[in-house]
Amino acid sequence: MPQTTNEQHAGELPDPRPRKAGGGGVVPVLAFAGITVAVMQTLLVPVIKDLPALLHTDPSNATWVMTATLLAGAVSTPIMGRLGDLYGKRKMLLASLAVMVIGSLICASTDDLVVMIVGRALQGFAMGAIPLGIGIMRDELPRERLGSAMALMSSSIGVGGGLALPAAALIAQHFDWHTLFLGAAGLGVLAMALTVVAVPEPALRAPGRFDLVGALGLSLGLVCLLLPITKGSDWGWTSGSTLGLIGASLVILVLWGLFELRSPAPLVDLRTTARREVLLTNLASIMVGVAFYAVSLVLPQLLQLPTSTGYGLGQSMVVAGLCVAPLGLTMMFVAPLYARLSARRGPKVSLMLGMLVIAIGYGAGQGLMSAAWQTVVIAVVLGAGIGLAYSSLPALIIGAVEPSETGAANGLNTLMRSIGTSVSSAVIGMVLANTSVHTGGAALPSMEGFRISFLIATGAVLIGLVLASFLPSQRESMRPALLASSDEDAPAPTASRPVAGSGGFRGRVLDADGAPVARANVTLIDHRGRQAGLTVADGDGHYALAAPHGGSFVLAGSATGYAPSARPAAYPGDGLPVDTDLVLEVSAPERRTAVSS
Repeated sequence: MPQTTNEQHAGELPDPRPRKAGGGGVVPVLAFAGITVAVMQTLLVPVIKDLPALLHTDPSNATWVMTATLLAGAVSTPIMGRLGDLYGKRKMLLASLAVMVIGSLICASTDDLVVMIVGRALQGFAMGAIPLGIGIMRDELPRERLGSAMALMSSSIGVGGGLALPAAALIAQHFDWHTLFLGAAGLGVLAMALTVVAVPEPALRAPGRFDLVGALGLSLGLVCLLLPITKGSDWGWTSGSTLGLIGASLVILVLWGLFELRSPAPLVDLRTTARREVLLTNLASIMVGVAFYAVSLVLPQLLQLPTSTGYGLGQSMVVAGLCVAPLGLTMMFVAPLYARLSARRGPKVSLMLGMLVIAIGYGAGQGLMSAAWQTVVIAVVLGAGIGLAYSSLPALIIGAVEPSETGAANGLNTLMRSIGTSVSSAVIGMVLANTSVHTGGAALPSMEGFRISFLIATGAVLIGLVLASFLPSQRESMRPALLASSDEDAPAPTASRPVAGSGGFRGRVLDADGAPVARANVTLIDHRGRQAGLTVADGDGHYALAAPHGGSFVLAGSATGYAPSARPAAYPGDGLPVDTDLVLEVSAPERRTAVSS
């Protein structure tokens, strides 16, 4: 049983991960992989208005080239996260990057719409690399480096998108547009090579098997939900196709949820997902996704519209990309600031602060649309806010789930962001289309549409701010806490000492005669047989353990010279500690020694 050190104190969580002094290349390599994958989201933004002509199709069909990536990314994130938990996160990360490379090469070699859509879907499938990278960081990095590392990995979604805009615009303006996909394939191959060299395979594995039925059900339900959201403005929000798919998605997802609740090894543990801290974090993630994608849709179009409209800024494709690039750069630079802020105040505070900055940025943006330098200011402010918010989300999720579920839980959280970007794309696309003005025979987005889009983003992030305010303030309440130290000189808790967090178990470890068993190991085991907490009793046999949630557990005790003992225990989840004593029998050799003496 792992022992604590004299550096641990009451209320501190023992770190189950091995502390590694090296591994300096893990963080930059995983961040680079995340940026590479995130590039796929904005790779075609500079040429989006030219896609119908490039693919010899009408505009409604050309939008599938963007939609396919979005849908595939949403479906793949929880699936790849779960596969990583089961079979190895590094293996699945390499598989995700390989799929992206194949999709990029397919896109680089075709002008056919259907083949292009297939290639773009394969590119989007690699979005699962983000939660996989976060999971590897948790497994491999020491605690003091984990906060800033996760912040950088989570922010890579925005960083990749922001940096891709000017680079893609430069390539598209001076080379054949297929070169964009060759560049993406090259980035993918480089990320794979660096991963092989610098990233180890974590030894931690989740128990169980892959839930194929659950994966198929979730995929079908998400496609039926996201497809009408992304295409509703083209099909009509009250059309039979839109309403029929939304209704089908609700039926499929309800049936999927019932199946997952009965599955011994579910793709998504809905009981954990329904917990307040996880549910509110995921709902807030949707709102952050809405806010992030709004600026990516509005600013490039505003910058490239001709000045003859009276509000367009008349910039080239490259200049427009450069003006938006600070969005991603600021997100990257905010990651270290997040680590310090979160260490002092907790990820809840940094999430709320990030959302507040986003709201300020969009609010100020209502009056800062008349010059290119003003769009740079908007991008910097929004980048700072989105960077803080994105950096906080994985820490909130990781603080509420078991280590073996990190990949799947962060995959689901990334899915929530994808749903947010899908909703943002659909709603803002509809707003810009319905408020467009006709100039020279062409329909162009209006300033009214841009301002309404910013208002929608502001409203979404304010809803997210309200949701985040209901998150528990102390993240220790969501994880098992270590209250007693194995250091002989450390102060020991007493029987009346409250359990850290929101409640759990406390009591004494005794022998058959009622005498205390000093320094006994006490382990809390959940209903799946996994360790949910551990501590060491003090010199008088007192122990205290926080429970991560209400439900049935097993308390196991062990000590040198005693036979291990276990007993069932139930925690109602009401925040009050449950008094439970453990009785250890002297082991047979010790008993014989006592008799002979």
